[in-house]
Amino acid sequence: MRAAPTILHLDMDAFYASAEQAAKPSLRGKPVVVGGLGPRGVVATASYEARRFGVHSAMPMAQARRLAPNAAYLVPRFTLYRSVSDQVMELLGRLSPLVEPLSLDEAFVDLEAGGTADDTASALAIGRELREAIQAVTGLSGSVGLAGSKMLAKIASEEAKPDGMRLIEPGTERAHLAPMPVRTLPGVGPATADHLRRAGMTTVNDLAEAGEAELVRLLGKAHGTALHRMASGHDDRPVVAERDAKSVSVEDTFEVDLHDRVRVRTEVERLADRCVQRLRGAGRSGRTVVLKVRRYDFSTLTRSETLRGPTDDPAVVREAAARLLEAVDTTGGVRLLGVGVTGLADYTQEDLFAQAAGERAAARAPADDEGARPPEDAGARAGTADDGPEPEESAEQLAARRWPAGHDVHHEVHGHGWVQGSGVGRVTVRFEEPGATAPGRVRTFRVDDPALRAADPLPLVPDPPDYSSWPASRPKSRSGAGAPGAASRP
Repeated sequence: MRAAPTILHLDMDAFYASAEQAAKPSLRGKPVVVGGLGPRGVVATASYEARRFGVHSAMPMAQARRLAPNAAYLVPRFTLYRSVSDQVMELLGRLSPLVEPLSLDEAFVDLEAGGTADDTASALAIGRELREAIQAVTGLSGSVGLAGSKMLAKIASEEAKPDGMRLIEPGTERAHLAPMPVRTLPGVGPATADHLRRAGMTTVNDLAEAGEAELVRLLGKAHGTALHRMASGHDDRPVVAERDAKSVSVEDTFEVDLHDRVRVRTEVERLADRCVQRLRGAGRSGRTVVLKVRRYDFSTLTRSETLRGPTDDPAVVREAAARLLEAVDTTGGVRLLGVGVTGLADYTQEDLFAQAAGERAAARAPADDEGARPPEDAGARAGTADDGPEPEESAEQLAARRWPAGHDVHHEVHGHGWVQGSGVGRVTVRFEEPGATAPGRVRTFRVDDPALRAADPLPLVPDPPDYSSWPASRPKSRSGAGAPGAASRP
């Protein structure tokens, strides 16, 4: 435990939903729900306006629609969220070399390691400046917690929500924690909380007074000892700088179980390509390919294959994933598929894989120049009597896949906008940009209108102030005016 509150925890407020509201003037101040919109979709984030109706993260989307039927329901735009997250993490990196991201919108910072704070006054000053900087650069708000340990800093930021800052003075931890429910502490999930409740312990104070020996008896030595220390306000976990990713993976849950083996293989190949795109985007390669299959009965199978060396070749990953699929029984249907790559490295062994690919190509080459042979699984792709073709998607399903609700589009005449919805061969678009002060106009087009195309998200703040010298000096906007948000916030 530290004698000064120099551990900072930042948690952006309703991050995905707030980013959508900032990007779409017509949604500001209104309930917004972001997540999967299909029958099996779940809520990723709900705006504070939607939370008033009882909508929360991880809730089934069907239940959310019943609670808040008039909310805006949007498909996530991870390109935008990652971009904003990068801006936030860059600001945190200016405060300290020890930044521990927990997700796109949450991180710990060791202010003492960065030399930016060493007492209560300097920690509060940095917390205020950080919140101002995030607002100025991203247009979004974040809540800040300050304390002498990671556990208390996270608790403080939760208490500060939304758009606030909370400091827990070192020495007051035990009193602060005492009335809180046991699930406040890290490592106490529903099962552990229920076990403790049956033993008569519902608050953190109950745990502290029970004593270490009793908690060890109930939960085992490792868990019981750690829980008693935390209940007493002790948490010596250090802030650990971001580690390299150990794996890269993608997965999809399907609205209707897949039964056609050919369709399943096609989806696996598509996921393999997406996985390699992420792998290359990170500048990495991988040696082990992993396939994940969740079947109709929720049973989940994983299969893996280790290659001769690391690769970022999509053909190699596709073929490995397809081989793994052959060993999985998909009878009855598949509800989720995933493809991942582990054993990451910074190099590839292209010579080995190129040679193998050449050998395969030679084996498949046609005997004459009349044309290429059909692929070996051409018969399978045609379907069999026992495993008929998957029903084709309806026009509305195809439109929804092509024009996801909330995603960006550009029209040759009307400019930039976002999809409000699609169906019956039409797509409805609201044309507005993040900097607008009033809602934009709405137009409806045919789903195949040649003047309409998908577009990249626009930055939430088109011309943010320059924080390159922060925190050594106050930032200046690029236009020369003082940085917005300089006034102190609660």
